[in-house]
Amino acid sequence: MPTTATDVNVPAVRSVPLGALSIALLLLASACGGSSRAELSPEGERGRRIANTSGCASCHGSDGTGGVGPQFTGLYGSEVRLSDGSTVVADDAYLRRSITDPEAERVEGYTVTMPVSGLEDDEIEAVLAYIRELEATP
Repeated sequence: MPTTATDVNVPAVRSVPLGALSIALLLLASACGGSSRAELSPEGERGRRIANTSGCASCHGSDGTGGVGPQFTGLYGSEVRLSDGSTVVADDAYLRRSITDPEAERVEGYTVTMPVSGLEDDEIEAVLAYIRELEATP
């Protein structure tokens, strides 16, 4: 025998103010790591914008967490294994070389060829500031 809406025990729906719901969702997102955007200096923020508008983000992620290319988060100062089996510390010199001559030292496990960025020196410095400021993801 089919049931009707009156035959089913349905809990009453309570009205939640939109503002309270919005705040709850924001708190939940931040508690769950929903925003991985770090607090950046003005130069780091400029570097983030450059990375996101110059094509870097299409492989390294809009928030630096990687993808087709290695992640930026936690990269600075870390040891990077290269495709030839050697390792290098991800310092300013290595990162600058990687940006200006992407084929000089290919990271192990990544086969996609990174295009030459064409960034100006001051833009590279800003991107380096961004990478330096990104902490490792938990």
